[in-house]
Amino acid sequence: MSEKIFVAGAAGAIGSALVPLLIEAGYTVYGSTRRAERAYALEARGARPVIVDVFNTEALRVALKRIAPMAVIHQLTDLPPDLDPKLMADAAHRNARVRSEGTRNLVAAALAAGSRRLVAQSIAWVYASGPLPHVEEHPLDLETEGSRRVSVDGVAALERSVLGTPGITGTVLRYGLFYGPGTSNAGPKGACPIHVEAAAWAAVLALRQAQGGVFNIAEDNPEVSSEKAKRDLGWHASLRLRPRQGVES
Repeated sequence: MSEKIFVAGAAGAIGSALVPLLIEAGYTVYGSTRRAERAYALEARGARPVIVDVFNTEALRVALKRIAPMAVIHQLTDLPPDLDPKLMADAAHRNARVRSEGTRNLVAAALAAGSRRLVAQSIAWVYASGPLPHVEEHPLDLETEGSRRVSVDGVAALERSVLGTPGITGTVLRYGLFYGPGTSNAGPKGACPIHVEAAAWAAVLALRQAQGGVFNIAEDNPEVSSEKAKRDLGWHASLRLRPRQGVES
């Protein structure tokens, strides 16, 4: 029987690319969404849909204990379509809650289910000012203010939960700004872009990395270095869903 993986946020942009990669690599994938109408799309990609809200702690715990996945991949966000600027102020608070409270709930449920690994989505543009390019050891911008502070605090809470929980090997992927299918950008945008399919590959490769830790995941750029991911994960920014490459089952 193949190992079971629980993908939280499997119907999102990264999740949609990630599910078929995991299945091709030989895993049995359970994909969560809080919206029942998305279950068919998950089934069409080969996942077993799980309708659950990360803020419903009991339902989440019961679902993960029933599945007993070897690993959990956290790709949950709560952002408006096309990152509509008029909606982003409220969305920043919702998204920070997903990263803080939602991550705590997911980590607790994973522990209760006996999961051994957790890979989580973070972001690469919340470093404090300093020498460039930023590497994983550089501090986050915890002294910032306003809406940026909301986002940075959410990221910091997520990373503490994922990396600091005994019993689980945690990996944090600090992604650049997504572009490609299912995202708000058709092409590269911002200081540290990353194609959504290359981002999905990073999660697959991180799943197999024994030590866990933090990795920047972005195309080569002056702001953020992804050399650690290239060296330790065998990741590179040109990875895509097709042609199939990179991971053997």
